[in-house]
Amino acid sequence: MTRKLSLVALVIALIPLIAPAQAQAPYPAQPIRFFVQAAAGGLPDTVARIVARRLQERLNGTIIVENRPGANGGVAAAALTAGPADGYTFTITDGAIFSINPVLYRKIPYAPADLLPVVLLARAPLFLAVHPSVPVKTMDEFIAYVHANPGKLNYGSSGVGSTHHLSMEALKAALKLDITHVPFKGTGESVPALLGGHVEAAFSAYPSLSGAIATHRVTLLATNAAQRSPQAPDLPPIADYVPGFDFAPIIGIVTRAGTPQAIVDKVAAEAIATVKEPDVIRALAVVGVESVGVGPAAYATALKEETARAADVVRIAGIQPQ
Repeated sequence: MTRKLSLVALVIALIPLIAPAQAQAPYPAQPIRFFVQAAAGGLPDTVARIVARRLQERLNGTIIVENRPGANGGVAAAALTAGPADGYTFTITDGAIFSINPVLYRKIPYAPADLLPVVLLARAPLFLAVHPSVPVKTMDEFIAYVHANPGKLNYGSSGVGSTHHLSMEALKAALKLDITHVPFKGTGESVPALLGGHVEAAFSAYPSLSGAIATHRVTLLATNAAQRSPQAPDLPPIADYVPGFDFAPIIGIVTRAGTPQAIVDKVAAEAIATVKEPDVIRALAVVGVESVGVGPAAYATALKEETARAADVVRIAGIQPQ
């Protein structure tokens, strides 16, 4: 009996020594999951797969990309917040889950406060394009033409509340332009409508328009980013006409609030290094995405600013929450 008690006492005495050793197990000790807000082939999905492939090498682990499309990113955000804050589940998303959904929808399947920004990976500027039937070649000419022909032009978007929609509504409000909105179900519909002349203007990513640009079936006028884009460096940003204008979608990694700070810092540092690699920058550029690479604080600030801009446009345009 005395010997058994001695063994028990020894085990109890060793517990404080065993626990720290377990806590210090190298991260990651199991596969990491990236929930992606878009279907396979969508922009966030493409960014996720480019980044995950190199990031898992840097982390010396495995990253599994899972597509969770729906509800403008809400499905992926809900899946993330339903799980534990253990540092093994993230989502790659644009800013809509923070900036657009809370002001556009009366009910969303997650609480934004349960989400923690980790790293801003990249931005994907959109470009204002017009059909050749519109007799303009520059942004100045476009503004003058719309003022001279109020209500004559239609513009297409990828849907109510999309960045394409909010970009044009912000432009309309700032410059007092009278252009009619025609919503479509994604750029897979809005870009063909523009090329076919069913709408006269639209915002879209550069790769979706590149073939039409080369064959002069569209004319590019400006970018919705805050500065010129290396994809089309000769085009001015709309910010040259509307100070502070910046509606270029931003794509980043988000995790569950409460995730250990050491894991957040480690993933952020390695992800920033990943999107700074020359081959990753080139791979992103092919799909119209520009590398950024900043950590949690800067990413949180960018999301806060985007949220304020989106709320202003929704209010000014009179877009009713759904």
